[in-house]
Amino acid sequence: MIPCPALQVRGVTPTVSMREVKEALMANAAPSDPTRPSRLDRRKARTRQALIDAAVELIAAGRGDRASIQEITEAADIGFGSFYNHFQSKDELFATASAEVLERWGQMIDRACGEVFDPAEVFAVSFRISGRLGWTHPGMARFITGSGLGLLDARTGLAPRALRDIRAGQKAGCFAALDADVALCAVAGGLIGLLRLCQDHPERMHEHVVDQLAEAILRLLGVPAGEAARLATLPIPEQGRW
Repeated sequence: MIPCPALQVRGVTPTVSMREVKEALMANAAPSDPTRPSRLDRRKARTRQALIDAAVELIAAGRGDRASIQEITEAADIGFGSFYNHFQSKDELFATASAEVLERWGQMIDRACGEVFDPAEVFAVSFRISGRLGWTHPGMARFITGSGLGLLDARTGLAPRALRDIRAGQKAGCFAALDADVALCAVAGGLIGLLRLCQDHPERMHEHVVDQLAEAILRLLGVPAGEAARLATLPIPEQGRW
């Protein structure tokens, strides 16, 4: 028992238990912020992110379609049973991981093109930045090559933005009126092949190689040769020089 100074009367020193002290402190404590994540919520978020990070690494290694849930949880350093607290299947996990990574990169491209208004130039800037991923963001480059043409099925990230830019260029008369989805397949194949070559033969890759391919793809889309050459050599916006 401990003395309670606030209750001293006429020389009598009452005592209170530690339990009563704790209850009084809790009663006078400021109310908790309901918008602040609890410790449990933060732990769940860390576990979920660890699973997503593991999925990204497995996709980048080309194992996204072969990895077992056991392999995923081991890579994430979590218990096997924790997987199902966050995802119903590995397909859901890989779809979530792809969407988050690709959307993050797509937003970076959007910022780089924020001050560019010519649809053909927007497309050229986007492709030239993406083609430089091999040395600016090698992890992202491995993720793209590991995903392969499956990226064309993604509803977020690079593919829908490229399709949007192709259609905008066609509407503005910058690009030929070929099937936009067919054009997207050609662009995706060129980018994936370029990044793959950069991984296998980095000594052969330089910025001018990326720009040459950008020029060739612009011509494929119907841009006249002289204009394609000009667009492929314009300075890349500062936001795109990561």
